[in-house]
Amino acid sequence: MTLEDLLSILEGRLDPGRYGEDFFSKYLAFRFRRGEIEPIPHPSVPDPEDILGVDSQKEILFRNTAQFVKGLPANDVLLWGDRGTGKSSLVRSLLKPFAEEGLRIIQLHKWEIPSLSDLYKVLRGKLQRFILFFDDLSFEPSEEVFKLLKSLLDGDIEERPSNVLVYATSNRRHMVSEREEEGKFPTDSFHEKISLIERFGIRLAFYPFDKDTYLRIVEHYAENRELNISKEKLREEALRWATERGNFSGRTAYQFIKDLEGRLSLSS
Repeated sequence: MTLEDLLSILEGRLDPGRYGEDFFSKYLAFRFRRGEIEPIPHPSVPDPEDILGVDSQKEILFRNTAQFVKGLPANDVLLWGDRGTGKSSLVRSLLKPFAEEGLRIIQLHKWEIPSLSDLYKVLRGKLQRFILFFDDLSFEPSEEVFKLLKSLLDGDIEERPSNVLVYATSNRRHMVSEREEEGKFPTDSFHEKISLIERFGIRLAFYPFDKDTYLRIVEHYAENRELNISKEKLREEALRWATERGNFSGRTAYQFIKDLEGRLSLSS
């Protein structure tokens, strides 16, 4: 590593020359960390068919992504709502149908938002189409970085590359905590929150699952894994598992099936 490379990392600057076409064609997913784009050799890519209970959200997200990979106009997307309802899984699952069309995902954290402009320079003009993925994105009112994100999404003097979109998940509807910042009027704080989410042209809400949806997901997983258990017994154990954890969600269903499959295999 040269001194110039080291200084680039320390200063958060990316050298576009280090990331050629081969770098992005060899891998499907990446993470941005410590000023570098790191490939992920074994990305977690769920099957979209296994993500149930969010059919309308899935349809909109996949349609928007299809437009994007075909070079058509498409929007940034915010997926917000309850934990364990499939927001992150849905974004990662996009690689399954769209990777062959050039889709790539780069995961970032909020403290890397100041490097977005440098990342744009690296990705601009590449053959691939990139989703910059912020998972579980949220801000406190005192964090000024969310204002920078607003600018970089829509409103900065630099035009964003046409092959880059931003997809973000959040448990908060406005991504910013409801706690008011000291010295600010409630109206000012509200408008700042709204101005951030308005940068996302598509906003998809994910609500808690009901019991029937939860059981449908459990039965789907059990059928795919060919588990040797009666439907009545499966539902009984699944409901007990969810009751102990206090929620019906896709994550709860998946955790239950992993436990059940392990127990059945151990006893056979």
